[in-house]
Amino acid sequence: MTSTRIIVFAKAPQPGFAKTRLIPALGAEGAAELAQKMLFNTLFEALAADIGTVELCSTPRIDDIAWQGITLPLGIEITEQGEGDLGARLARASERAIENAESVLLIGTDCVEMSATLLRKTAQSMREHDAAIHCTADGGYALLGLKNYSAVLFSDMPWSTDTVASTTIMRIGQLGWSLHIGQVLHDVDTPQDLKYLAPTTREVV
Repeated sequence: MTSTRIIVFAKAPQPGFAKTRLIPALGAEGAAELAQKMLFNTLFEALAADIGTVELCSTPRIDDIAWQGITLPLGIEITEQGEGDLGARLARASERAIENAESVLLIGTDCVEMSATLLRKTAQSMREHDAAIHCTADGGYALLGLKNYSAVLFSDMPWSTDTVASTTIMRIGQLGWSLHIGQVLHDVDTPQDLKYLAPTTREVV
């Protein structure tokens, strides 16, 4: 069976760089601390899913001073996001993975429900579908799974708006691909989203 590569897109969890929209509620240090906790949680869940290679696609490069002192879990591959908008970066990573005959799950580190079980179930759903998506309550998506590559899914997208998921679903339909639509998930991007965190996570920050 084709392996499934999980590519985790993440910023270095540094004050003033990561989770900047949470700074009014948590302060720069608190926002960065939460970003680091969610990064680690996401990587550990991705490894625990045990469905294929886990890749951290970072910005900036992993050898940048912004990553100094951050010990990442063993067993992950590390690449850099590179230049361009989010669409260009997602496109490069997914095209590269699919060229290697792997299906790919593209995720970030903002989703509170991201888990090994959810990742495994999504990979299983892709045995019968060309693509899979988990939309978020704010109109984006927390996970996009692909067996095939098409630039149309990433170019001229209304990033950071509430139509990202619906536009992606529409374009997948236009490609004629079968699509599994999973449960709606929640990202933590703004102070209003902090209510989705588990109590223990809120206590940390």
